[in-house]
Amino acid sequence: MCRWMAYSGDPAPAGELLFRPVHSIIDQSLHAKLGGFTTNGDGFGIGWYGDGAAPAVYKSTLPAWSDENLREVAGQIRTPLLFAHVRASSGTPVQRSNCHPFRYGRWLWMHNGSLARFPDVKHDLVLAVDSSLYPAIEGSTDTEMLFFLALTFGLADDPPAAVARAVGFVEDAGRRRGVEYPVHMTVATSDGESIWVFRYSSEKSTSSLYYSSDVSQVRRLYPELDALEQLGADTRFIVSEPLRDLPGAWHEVPEGSWALVRAAHQEIHPFVPVAAG
Repeated sequence: MCRWMAYSGDPAPAGELLFRPVHSIIDQSLHAKLGGFTTNGDGFGIGWYGDGAAPAVYKSTLPAWSDENLREVAGQIRTPLLFAHVRASSGTPVQRSNCHPFRYGRWLWMHNGSLARFPDVKHDLVLAVDSSLYPAIEGSTDTEMLFFLALTFGLADDPPAAVARAVGFVEDAGRRRGVEYPVHMTVATSDGESIWVFRYSSEKSTSSLYYSSDVSQVRRLYPELDALEQLGADTRFIVSEPLRDLPGAWHEVPEGSWALVRAAHQEIHPFVPVAAG
């Protein structure tokens, strides 16, 4: 499965966020510890918010560890909100349009997991996407399809409700096709102001997902770590795997939950798909 990282806080150098941690997202592209795959080399992408109205993205089909341009680009970016994703394909082609994060308007979306037997249910899902949104679909992944279903069901107005409807629709479509466990996902999405994350699977056995503790608390635990002094009070990381082994610095997002992160504020709620109809 893929690995991903989201950062929210004071504007920070993207290169520091991507490369500096001991178990950075770049290290995870080669040495993942908690996913189904040790190597996540089927492309990568970053998305960030800056001065423009919409986020920027940089994607490549190269493995993250070998793309020299990534370090060059990241070294020139300071951002208050960054998404980063390293991909292990679940069957769709390795091409730029299939690399995360996906973008529509102000929204970014990235995902670790899969929609089971996606080719069998794809036709049903495509038909449910709003016709005005369909031309913006560029790739062939289940992730992008789930994103456009969420957009169709009102992501811009109420992200948790929209994702609940999208997941409920996929589960209904899958089970009509004989798929026992249609959805496995950890998802992050953002409008540039807030980050919403979701951890859910139909079989109730979802991939790992963690969020960071309050920075002041981590500083008290590890006063010797100079890197912590460079992080603002509002810093939050949400990650597939902890970026460093620091007991007390990371908390697991509960199974079957969604969380909202906005500046220093965070809240966690149960996630329950809403059946179509």
